[in-house]
Amino acid sequence: MRLHRRHVLAALAAGLCTPGAVLAEPQEPRWIREDYAAARRGFETRLLRRGPAPGDAPPLEAPPGVRAISYRSDGLDLVAWVSQTGDPARLRPGILVLHGGNALWPGHWDIARPFAEAGFVALMPAVRAENGLPGAFSGFYDETADVVAAAETLRALPGVDPARLFVAGHSVGGTLTLLAALASPLFRGAASFSGNPDAAAFFRHFTEDLRFDPGRPAEFEMRSAACFAANFRCPVLMLRAGTETRSDAANRLTVSRAASAGLRVERGVIEGDHSSALPGEIVESLRFFAAL
Repeated sequence: MRLHRRHVLAALAAGLCTPGAVLAEPQEPRWIREDYAAARRGFETRLLRRGPAPGDAPPLEAPPGVRAISYRSDGLDLVAWVSQTGDPARLRPGILVLHGGNALWPGHWDIARPFAEAGFVALMPAVRAENGLPGAFSGFYDETADVVAAAETLRALPGVDPARLFVAGHSVGGTLTLLAALASPLFRGAASFSGNPDAAAFFRHFTEDLRFDPGRPAEFEMRSAACFAANFRCPVLMLRAGTETRSDAANRLTVSRAASAGLRVERGVIEGDHSSALPGEIVESLRFFAAL
């Protein structure tokens, strides 16, 4: 039996059903040919609950050798960590590194460090509603705007070559990486580690993170790279761990749709689990970026 959207909203408001009940039947993500950035201009997410990102997080204190800077997105004052830029007269590639877990912890810098050691200026942003920052958690959508704003900040840093800007991210950050590669033309390449291009599949397993109206299909579509896969603005590498099989079908679908549009979107599997595969994923992303 199909639930009428008004009944879904009423039940959610009354606490009589859970988002998981609405997401019970998996479907292949719809293929949308519209440009993602254009679609974003005509869409506003509808949040049923407004508040901080899920989970606890420490105050933002940059790791040793890393400095904290501020950036603005949608009128919000946010924070990012950046590696040393070196001699501003000698331009270096910049990389936006997106963390997982809906909060920025000092240990997340371990993902950015290999890129900095490889010669990149690395910037890792905390997005809205994380770590006590202002704004409301939306689950990927408004956070994508923060990622693009952070990329603009990185691009403007002294010593960063604006023509060699990359983005990479893990887990939640991997999903944001895919959406950023659709939303902005700033990037020369993107690498997603354990991201999920199918938002409905993601929220089916993480219903506690669902803050938007689940009775509105566009909410999931605007968070799903698979829906807009023919519109990536740069080459993309999608990697997952060997134990992560749930996202495999969506990854394959995304690559297939991108290929039909003549885009370079590749996928791969790295031995290990969600965490242990990360070093190998970073190595593969560095190889991918070097060839661009």
